[in-house]
Amino acid sequence: MKLLLYSILLIAATNCGGSPQTETVASKPEPAAQEEQSDMLVGKIEHEDLQQAAFSGWYDPMYKSFKPNDKALKTIKDNINDYDILMFMGTWCADSQREVPKLYKILELSDYDLERMEVRAVTEEKTLPDDGQKEFDVIYVPTIIFYKDGEEAGRFVEYPQEDFEDDIAKIVSGKEYKHSYE
Repeated sequence: MKLLLYSILLIAATNCGGSPQTETVASKPEPAAQEEQSDMLVGKIEHEDLQQAAFSGWYDPMYKSFKPNDKALKTIKDNINDYDILMFMGTWCADSQREVPKLYKILELSDYDLERMEVRAVTEEKTLPDDGQKEFDVIYVPTIIFYKDGEEAGRFVEYPQEDFEDDIAKIVSGKEYKHSYE
């Protein structure tokens, strides 16, 4: 019985929605509210941060290999520029490592202005140094929130209901979409 409980706890701790133990994160001496450990960024980050050596090992292969389906990509291209995006992710999280490069690829193929997207990297506890995640109800990562005319229009949370690009196409085209935890 103890072995079973231990196994369940171990599996839960590796999920990007779990609450693993706190890990010390050293401050990065840059003006941005960003902290860094060899495998973790915390705070507001830029696309270029994910292309650095510590993260390119998972970012680059997914970005290069991802080929969104044409129908979903066309729908996204036709609608994405009506949206601002706020994304919470964890550089330590397998779900973020799988989905975030795909989002960047879709946005690039859609000629989306990345200045309209803000990315915040959270700790394993899904927190930011200023607790800025609280007002957005971030429990799982990645959480990608789409805003249209200043109002939340939809959000993608942790994993797709169909394919990633199909989920994003539903959100930006205004179709009914419920993320994994609604």
